[in-house]
Amino acid sequence: MTMLKGKTAVITGGSRGIGCAVALMMAENGADIAVIFSGSEAAANETVASADKFGVKARAYQCDVSDFAQSKIVCENIFKEFGKIDILVNNAGITKDGLMLAMSENDFDSVIDVNLKGAFNFARHLSRYIMKSPAGRIINISSVSGIAGNAGQANYSASKAGLIGLTKTIAKELASRNVTCNAIAPGFIETDMTATLPETVLEKVQTAIPLKRMGRTEEVAALALFLASDAASYITGEVIKVDGGMYA
Repeated sequence: MTMLKGKTAVITGGSRGIGCAVALMMAENGADIAVIFSGSEAAANETVASADKFGVKARAYQCDVSDFAQSKIVCENIFKEFGKIDILVNNAGITKDGLMLAMSENDFDSVIDVNLKGAFNFARHLSRYIMKSPAGRIINISSVSGIAGNAGQANYSASKAGLIGLTKTIAKELASRNVTCNAIAPGFIETDMTATLPETVLEKVQTAIPLKRMGRTEEVAALALFLASDAASYITGEVIKVDGGMYA
């Protein structure tokens, strides 16, 4: 498949989970891939090796997305190596759950810094390149928690709600340059994060989902692929849920 042939995509948090699925699906569809990671270099290299099999150019870059200056340097290095950037997927995210009354300032700040400020940092630094693309795309991975809220996730829900506001603002600011910006709001998806949930919690969650199962990373990636493609050229400022009908 060649839906994104000739395009270059940057995916933050691209070494595992949803980010990895997005990177590989875009690579399979012809896009060159820049994978941004902060933790496991081995996991990032594995994603790059898998992308290489599709005959595209793929590189991994380590970066603390919450660091404005470091993010700027990494974005400049990506442009130098790839020569163009058409697509940004802001997927990097962390959780530090806890009830608001017991949540530390550090736990609140660190989640906001990575999930929300990190997305701003990469959108801010890459926009100058994406605006040069004939069909630039920015896709932010939010969450249904940012729409409905979730007990025990004041920091995470706030960061993801903020990401929705950022999405709508970017969509308006960059529309004149033919750049679209949309958000995807996944529900409960099978990832490393959800794998740590107790079995009783997982059973309760699946009962509450009309489709009676958790989502797969590939199902989120498929939407990201569509939003990055020419088929979605008239869609911008939207927040699309991928949650099995949980918040329909």
